[in-house]
Amino acid sequence: MGNMTSSQQVGEPAREKTFFGQPWGLANLFGVEMWERFSFYGMQAILVYYMYFSASEGGLGMDKAQATSIIGAYGGLVYMASLAAALVADRFLGSERTLFWSAVLVMLGHISLSVLPGVAGLAIGLIAIALGSGGIKTNASVVLGQLYSRTDSRRDAGFSIFYLGINIGALAGPILTGWLRVSNGFHWGFGLAAVGMAIGLTQYILMRKTTIGAAGHEVPNPLPKRQYPLWFGSVIAIVVVCVLLIGTGTVKVQWLSDIVTVVALISAVVLWCQMYFSPLTTATEKSRLIGFIPIFISGSLFFGVFQQQFTVIAIFAETRLDRNVLGVELAPEFVQSINPTFIILFSVVFATLWTKLGDRQWSSPVKFGVANVIIGVSLFFFLPFVGGEENSTPVYAIVWILFLFTMAELLLSPIGNSLATKLAPEAYPSRMFAVWMMAIATGTALAGSLAGHYHPEDPSSERTFFLVIGVGSVILGVLLIAAKKWIMAKFVDVR
Repeated sequence: MGNMTSSQQVGEPAREKTFFGQPWGLANLFGVEMWERFSFYGMQAILVYYMYFSASEGGLGMDKAQATSIIGAYGGLVYMASLAAALVADRFLGSERTLFWSAVLVMLGHISLSVLPGVAGLAIGLIAIALGSGGIKTNASVVLGQLYSRTDSRRDAGFSIFYLGINIGALAGPILTGWLRVSNGFHWGFGLAAVGMAIGLTQYILMRKTTIGAAGHEVPNPLPKRQYPLWFGSVIAIVVVCVLLIGTGTVKVQWLSDIVTVVALISAVVLWCQMYFSPLTTATEKSRLIGFIPIFISGSLFFGVFQQQFTVIAIFAETRLDRNVLGVELAPEFVQSINPTFIILFSVVFATLWTKLGDRQWSSPVKFGVANVIIGVSLFFFLPFVGGEENSTPVYAIVWILFLFTMAELLLSPIGNSLATKLAPEAYPSRMFAVWMMAIATGTALAGSLAGHYHPEDPSSERTFFLVIGVGSVILGVLLIAAKKWIMAKFVDVR
């Protein structure tokens, strides 16, 4: 292999030993992503309880509004970090090394949560995990793509297997960390998340040289070394300012999700304007960018509801849900595994459906509109249980609600990923996808802000919460469906 170029190494998968007919690098990336998602969702399942449970219960005793704001801000930062990670990969380290160090950062974050007490451990842990998860989210897919040539017919199947790994981790993590949290305490749950990430990282290191090879090692647009001090100095200055603002109380904790929502939205607007006003963008491409605006709004508000799984639904599961199933008392964290279970069961069904329908399938704005309607309607199923006794809501109710969440997700999330690549101006393929990532970041942070208005101790307020957000989502979905002809005209030849 001494005289073989990087592109030759990456582009000749037929010479490699295979994993279910795929490059062995897929097995390695499948493993590291599965364990990263195990640790990520396992930690996130117990996180909100850790923040608002009292000190006598092992928690930090925060106000619930503060806790949900931090959850929203943290979730939004994960998606915003994916932009920073793409920049690091493109200009400093390349995708593969960025992926590796991101995994290290995630593991260190979980270790911080498991061993450092109080708010300090929480802050260090969440920042490290947000930055690291953003790096893995961006670069694992890039490295995987480079294991195949552009004409390799196995590519789509490989990404489908990779997506399965994500959801296996998301399914197992909450169940096991929740069980350990109940039996041994929060820091044991965080410790299990750290162990999971350590397993994934160890496996990656052992298989790194033989399975990944040269994939992702190229730095596409290296930054001149003379500019290093300016870049690193700017990053340090931003971190210091943020720490001082939050540490001194100038910026209150309950504002964090609002701030991240605004920053993500501004970032999206800036990225969109850069593309729209660029001389490299054609008139047709500008038309598509205009048509994407209602899609962006729909996606942002959709995720503002969908990500309530980690805030409102987590609180509901702990306070209202009857978790006794066949004589076994389940931890409230098990609820976080319902959505990944349905994803595993139905993602292939949806993919097959769209393939069979071909040109007869719904257009993208209709899929987005129906998704918003479904997730809005799902909130109405909380209403019969508003004001009920503590832990009296039957499990089947939350299973049904999260089934509807999943159906809506499969209509919108993968479609948004695909649509962003189809609508992207030729000169800006990555930037357009970044705009879509900012829609998810905006919605995820917004979920934390909205959850601050959820007060389960007040039946009237709780009923209003579900009604207002549910009706708003349904109206948005109906408006999007009604605007489908205008949107499709703006999209020109893209469905």
